[in-house]
Amino acid sequence: MSVMNNTPKGNANRVAVIVTEYRFNSHADVILGRLLGDFDYSPTIEVVSIYTDQVPHNDMSRAEAKRCGVPIYSTIEETIELPFAEGGLDGVIIIAEHGDYPRDEKGRIHYPRRQMLEEVLKSLDKLQIRVPVFSDKHFSYNIEDTLWIYQQVKKRNLPFMAGSSIPHTPYVPPIADEQLITAEEWLVASYSNLVEAYGYHALEVLQSVAERRAGGETGIKSIQTLEGAEVWEAMEQGVWPEDMLLSCLALNSSKKIIHPSESNEPTYLIVIEYLDGTKGYVFQQENLESYWSFSLRNQQGIFAAKCESDDDRPFKHFETLTQMIEQFIITGKEQFPIERVFMSSGMINYAIESLYQHKKLETLELQIDY
Repeated sequence: MSVMNNTPKGNANRVAVIVTEYRFNSHADVILGRLLGDFDYSPTIEVVSIYTDQVPHNDMSRAEAKRCGVPIYSTIEETIELPFAEGGLDGVIIIAEHGDYPRDEKGRIHYPRRQMLEEVLKSLDKLQIRVPVFSDKHFSYNIEDTLWIYQQVKKRNLPFMAGSSIPHTPYVPPIADEQLITAEEWLVASYSNLVEAYGYHALEVLQSVAERRAGGETGIKSIQTLEGAEVWEAMEQGVWPEDMLLSCLALNSSKKIIHPSESNEPTYLIVIEYLDGTKGYVFQQENLESYWSFSLRNQQGIFAAKCESDDDRPFKHFETLTQMIEQFIITGKEQFPIERVFMSSGMINYAIESLYQHKKLETLELQIDY
């Protein structure tokens, strides 16, 4: 861990950071930590206030804030309004991932993403300012809040960026734009038994490549999540493409391919039907690999690539995301369409609901184009 205070002063853009918790290897650690000069990172924006919703026994926020001379406030209102009064505010970063929050019968963790954004917007309205806001991961654990956040962002014309770090990793091997534009089918291979947390990363990877097809995004018709034996029955029936999954697995040349059907690990398949007739899939198995990969099919065949992310510290893919956040705060310009994250958030909301209800669901809220 760095022992120096590398945070910029002077004319740097000033940001307030609001987190659920800040402990070792949390998303706050690998994003906010970098903005405080940890990981040998040299930030270009200045953290001027912090709010932590929870303080676990292994909390890092108090020591790191003291090291850097950054105040921690007891409310989001103070975290926004006091720095503004003392020197202005140029942006807000919300990291509502990790922490001790309720998990419901559907397996969803109730991270307070909407609540945190609502409080931020209330303070921005009070101050009569509009600044860029970044929110980590998906919009919310339910479709109602996901839709509310998207509508608020569009209504306010708010500079807003959100989502996962994984879609911004390099493709290995590279995939040519021509292959992405002409694709008609996509499959993302994911891991872990945490469908919401890890499945979201996979769905945003899927949407980040699917939106690049000729004609752009046209919207999603339906989503269905299968589990266990249902996955393999669907494969035998031709519901999803085995060859595309095997193309993903073949990317790991150092590992002998064992067909995932031979595993007893928890297995899930999310099937996405787009309105234009194209299809996407997320295959998730607990110990499939330690990274995300995807394959696409067009008239030339199947093309596959690995999303080159780290599975241990220093998690270089979070350095890329942090740099993107900084550029967003400085320029006020989103680095990619916010519709991507809205669609991906809605997909994971519906995927979890489909798994709970054991049926295919129509996705009227996701029938948008961009």
